[in-house]
Amino acid sequence: MKLETLLPLGKVDPGLRAPETPLDLHTVAQDARTIEALGYDGFVVEETKDDPFVVLALAAQATTALRLGTAVAIAFPRSPAVTAMSAWTLQKLSRGRFTLGLGSQVRAHVERRYGVRWSAPAAWMREYVLALRAIWDCWQNGTALDFQGQRYRLNLVVPLFNPGPIDHPTIPIHLASVNRRMCRIAGDVADGIRPHPVCTPSYISEVMLPAVREGAARSGRGLRDFAVAMKPLVAAAPDEASLQAKIRDARARIAFYASTPSYLAAFAHHGLDALTAEAKLLSRAQRWEELPRLITDEVLHQFVVVGTYDTVGRRLVERFAAVVTHCEFSIAVRSESDRERLAELVREIRSASSDAARARLVEARP
Repeated sequence: MKLETLLPLGKVDPGLRAPETPLDLHTVAQDARTIEALGYDGFVVEETKDDPFVVLALAAQATTALRLGTAVAIAFPRSPAVTAMSAWTLQKLSRGRFTLGLGSQVRAHVERRYGVRWSAPAAWMREYVLALRAIWDCWQNGTALDFQGQRYRLNLVVPLFNPGPIDHPTIPIHLASVNRRMCRIAGDVADGIRPHPVCTPSYISEVMLPAVREGAARSGRGLRDFAVAMKPLVAAAPDEASLQAKIRDARARIAFYASTPSYLAAFAHHGLDALTAEAKLLSRAQRWEELPRLITDEVLHQFVVVGTYDTVGRRLVERFAAVVTHCEFSIAVRSESDRERLAELVREIRSASSDAARARLVEARP
């Protein structure tokens, strides 16, 4: 199983409160070298508080083998031409180590934060990916640009704005996914999915992967190299005493996600419709502190990998090795002993085979 990480090391799923240690742009190069030395396969950056393409450029210049990716960049506020140029530049700078992860965001953010007119996201994303590939084909092979979609009509290229061919023109595209429709689009036109943290192994296997296969069948594509890159919910700490605070944080995160309409399908898959209905009412009333009490121990362990540093690596492998090809995980490194422990965890997780996950993806038997 391939292993990825965010920065800073030990960063938990964002969104509910400010991070204990925010990303330091001035140390990205040094930190990326540390990630590479620890044996990680990839470094990924999400688009929350910093421009992910800028952060990845810093990491690309400082490393030689580490895979680099957005996980994810928000697609729709950018034109395909803008995203195509950012990805092309990073692929050139990294000498072929870049993966473009794209997400749609929800309607409120697209319209009220980015000021962009909304439309059905799955069809929009399909057209967006196809437009990217048409632009890259033009730059690499000199193919005439004539992309005619519902939203994008692209046919103008002049030498001044054409970056021309590069040594590694194939840029994988991963799509952030929860619902079946986006999974079908990913199977149709993309190279991988990035399930949301609320997507359990059961949901991935029984809902998401069949939709990916449907999309691939529609376009006659194979899935041998298709990626399923998971950013799991994890509560991990050095010992049981300090683990309790991480568990409290995890309950709050699950409850917050349960109140969000975009993720209802993942909870409904486990028969948790009553939970999501109550969470939605509390969030509408802005009674945020009451949300975590909705998360029982059973629900907690259904969605979160919980363990001390001695057990969390094994539990991640047991939960995800049969359904995902890539996993994001790290612990905070504040001492040399922390660094040694993380190196051990990296080796343990990376030693897990992806054969079962790939077999499941193509409906074969390992």
